[in-house]
Amino acid sequence: MRSKIILLLLFSFTTTFLRAQQAGKPNIIFIFADDLGYAELGCYGQKKIRTPNIDRIAREGIRFTDYYTSTPVCAPSRCQLLTGTHGGHSYIRGNYELGGFADSLERGQMPLPANTVTVGTLLQKAGYKTACIGKWGLGMGYSTGDPNKQGFDYFYGYYDQKQAHNYYPTHLWENGKWDTLNNPVIDVHRRLDPQTATAGDFNYFRGKDYAINKMAEKAQRFIRENKNQPFFLYLPFTIPHVSLQAPEVAVKEYVGKFEEKPYYGQQNYASTPYPRATYAAMITYMDKKVGEVLTLVKELGLDENTIIIFTSDNGTTFNGGVDAKFFESVGPFRGLKMDMYEGGIRMPMVARWPGKIAPGQVTDHVAVHYDVMATLAELVNAGPVKTDGISFLPTLLGQAGRQRKHEYLYFEYPEKGGQLAIRFGKWKGVKVNMKKDKDARWELYDLEKDISETTDQAAFHPEIVLKFNQIVKKEHRPSHLPEWEFVHTIFD
Repeated sequence: MRSKIILLLLFSFTTTFLRAQQAGKPNIIFIFADDLGYAELGCYGQKKIRTPNIDRIAREGIRFTDYYTSTPVCAPSRCQLLTGTHGGHSYIRGNYELGGFADSLERGQMPLPANTVTVGTLLQKAGYKTACIGKWGLGMGYSTGDPNKQGFDYFYGYYDQKQAHNYYPTHLWENGKWDTLNNPVIDVHRRLDPQTATAGDFNYFRGKDYAINKMAEKAQRFIRENKNQPFFLYLPFTIPHVSLQAPEVAVKEYVGKFEEKPYYGQQNYASTPYPRATYAAMITYMDKKVGEVLTLVKELGLDENTIIIFTSDNGTTFNGGVDAKFFESVGPFRGLKMDMYEGGIRMPMVARWPGKIAPGQVTDHVAVHYDVMATLAELVNAGPVKTDGISFLPTLLGQAGRQRKHEYLYFEYPEKGGQLAIRFGKWKGVKVNMKKDKDARWELYDLEKDISETTDQAAFHPEIVLKFNQIVKKEHRPSHLPEWEFVHTIFD
């Protein structure tokens, strides 16, 4: 009897100790949408697509109005988020593709080099159990870019962005092992003939195991298994990146609500008879999975010790049957994915932490993905880290008086002709087509008066243009790839 009492006391002490230890290190859940535009959430003005759970994060926490991605496409955005670097310093600056679409050709993208300091490695050293569940895009499992070698104890999802074009893949990856899904081989880039396409032809693009469901299941399991220790869950969902594929029950919620015509794959990616309904359904489906995470965190008693952040990697896409104009996906902004205009780089960003982040907050603090490493380092008291970013933790906690601000944000993107952008207070500079036009000039916009970037003011402010050239000279570091070098004209 005495030994049982001692065991019970030891168990109680251990549980109390673990809870106390965890209380000093909040759990972190970072949810990363894929190609979700600034205005595709209800809390950012969306009227046609329902996102009640993400809206709840904003309502019970804080919403950023001036938050940016680092680069307007997948791989570099993810690299810069995880390494705290901007496009002029980042090792990965574009979608450098390896291999092909077929399973036999799966090679992924350019891998992160060995010994890269990432948010994952930072938090591992701070005592966190870490997981990446979703789309990686920074190297295959056999490469130096393996997420298990880059700060993540657990990985489940797609290594290869090209494989992620299909929501019903033959497999996903779990810590380097092939996880077979109950789906046939689907070529999502097969086009249908509008003259002969049948319902059966559209059904070709459906399977049984929806990748998002698998990711959500693994995410919830990770949370449950690590409820008694500090954990970091990086959850890069693939929604709403095309292909347009969603469970039939989800699509039915929107069928008939919009006027639409079938999409036959003319802009690549999977065909669907209901492109608008499917796109809306995908976003709402992701929102439901976010809601499940919120519910689980509450059920486990982790609510007040868990910060949840939701944002996106870049703006809405222009292909695959997506109708950004119909949904007003980027609100008043100009540009889409792959553009340095605001529609391509200004992101939705909301965060919730009961008891720490006051509810109903809206901030115009200018922040960017490469601030995340500095923010999380401050959050867990990891000490100073080498990063291009500035912690926005004071803004999250309502401590505006100690919030440092960027003098400017720097963007460099070698694809789509070579582009630069700089956010400098109210001013926004954009330079495009630099690879072909050695005399490409800065466009200059006053975001306070012209948020849609319609009226170029560069001719009236040569001093700001000069300042931008000085910033480029300061921030650009030569890349290891010649095809990513395009800013030499500034130096000439």
